[in-house]
Amino acid sequence: AVLVVAADDGVMPQTREAISHARAARVPVMVAVNKIDLPAANVDRVLRQLAERGLNPEDWGGETICCRVSALTKEGIDHLLEMICLQADMLELKARMTGPAEGVVLEAELDPGKGATVTLLVQQGVLNIGDTIVCGAALARARALLDYRGEPMRQAAPSQPVIVLGFSDVPAAGSPFRVASSEKHARDLVEERRGQELRRRHEETRKVTLESFYRRMSEDKIKELPLVIKGDTQGTTEALRGA
Repeated sequence: AVLVVAADDGVMPQTREAISHARAARVPVMVAVNKIDLPAANVDRVLRQLAERGLNPEDWGGETICCRVSALTKEGIDHLLEMICLQADMLELKARMTGPAEGVVLEAELDPGKGATVTLLVQQGVLNIGDTIVCGAALARARALLDYRGEPMRQAAPSQPVIVLGFSDVPAAGSPFRVASSEKHARDLVEERRGQELRRRHEETRKVTLESFYRRMSEDKIKELPLVIKGDTQGTTEALRGA
């Protein structure tokens, strides 16, 4: 994971959240200290804040690779790319370069003209035009592949982000995807997942009565009752919360 930290802002709440996610995923972290071209840039302060959170820079005798870069002037970008490649070689990161593609959804939106446009990151295999893609309860027949410039692509290999047109629904960001062996198998799998999703939602939306609530309390299955308080003024809701 490459953690980008602004040299003028330092470690922010979203930075700490990103560090937590990386640690939870047990992936190594590199740091790109960006905006070093700004007058208010203070790289040493950023490195100190990172060290306080367990990311000790190599310059200070630690193991975290920290690169000083400027996205505006391009200073340090080549060095950052070299360090990424070096880290990948040391970790022996490899991908399957043949066979059906699989990976993860980076982002997705509903475009009024194009329909569901989904940006996928291919992690294994090769994605081709016409492939049948299953992503959660969403199904796609990839009718077009576009690169980040919006230019057409014939296929996408590992590490390549690609915009795919042809999804029936908008999948959630972070969802895994894979190319199905056949369209029939894909449709059967999607229908099964949609049924599971409907059953899950039905379970979540079952009405809670006082009788069922007390019964579940007596069975020690529930400890508290979450409530949504709605009032016409802030003072009213505060009084209710206090009570």
